[in-house]
Order: sequence, then C-alpha cells, then structure tokens
Amino acid sequence: MRYQISGKQIDIGTALQTHVKTELGEAVQKYAERPTDATVIFSKSAHEFSCEATVHLSTGLTASAKAKGTEIYAAFDGCCAKMEKQLRRYKRRLKDHHKDRAQPVELFGASSYILASEGETDVVEPESLQPIIVAEMETHIPSLSVGEAVMQMELAGAPVLVFRNEGKTGVNVVYRRDDGNIGWIDP
Repeated sequence: MRYQISGKQIDIGTALQTHVKTELGEAVQKYAERPTDATVIFSKSAHEFSCEATVHLSTGLTASAKAKGTEIYAAFDGCCAKMEKQLRRYKRRLKDHHKDRAQPVELFGASSYILASEGETDVVEPESLQPIIVAEMETHIPSLSVGEAVMQMELAGAPVLVFRNEGKTGVNVVYRRDDGNIGWIDP
C-alpha cells in the first residue's frame, strides 16, 4: 500500500510516519484485502491537532475518517480507530449481502465545476444569470448497486453520492436526509 503522509503548517517526523504506516497498515489489512493507497494529513488549530485519513480500496470504494486530539499521536489513534470501525462495518455488510464483487467498480468520467458564491448579502442584481466558474475538474462516477452506493457514501462520510446504477443505464443519487434516513433519487 502506498502512503502519503503530510502536515499542514507542521513538520511530520519519521517516528510519526513509521507509527502511521504500521498502525494504519494493520487496521486496514485486517478488514480490507487489497488497499491501494492511503493519504493521511495532520494539521494544528490552536492547541488541538487534527488528523484526516483516506484509504482507497481496490474495489473502488473509499473510506475516510477524521479525529482531533490535544496530542498528535492521540489524534491519529482516534482517526485510525474510526477507520477500523468503518472497514469492519463494510466487511460485515459485504458478508451479509453474500455478494462478492469479482471485478473492480467501473468508473465513468464527468465534469465537476466549482461555482463562485456571493460574498456579500447586499449585492446588487448581477448583469448576467450565468454563475462564475472558479474551477473545472474531471471526476469519476462509479457504477454501483444502491446498497453499495449507500455503503460508499457512509464510508466517505459524504452527505450525497452520485452513481450509475448497475441495473439501469441512468445516473442515480443517494443522500442523507435531515431526519437521518437515506434518500434515493432514481430518474
């Protein structure tokens, strides 16, 4: 597994990098057969350290976790524990569904845009109704079943996931509702 360990505005020593590789490697290897790469980012805000970890699995799914602590090792250990819990749930769900995905998730290319927000609330009427595009990127839309899409959304901690339904040709959306349930849009 490839590791990318970095710090925002802080130095990451070799001892911490070794600790991250061994602990995260053990946690991920226990529940995921073929993890491809992991990204771990440390940052500091006032007296508190923050750790964000993202692990990409060979099945195409992505798991991410965040944690904070007063010490950098405690922040990582909390993040690693959350990651291990997510992967344990993911593996249990796969066993419960009795479905083994023999091939990796198929990905389709799509354009992703970031639009400029209105900076002030007392803004005069714009000359044009066209939004200002700040950035244009390419993103991937996975081909998943609805259950796998919900699992991927929960693993990533995202509020919404756009995916291509394996059983149909259209693009679908799953999202977390305000009442805590999951919504599914199938056009």
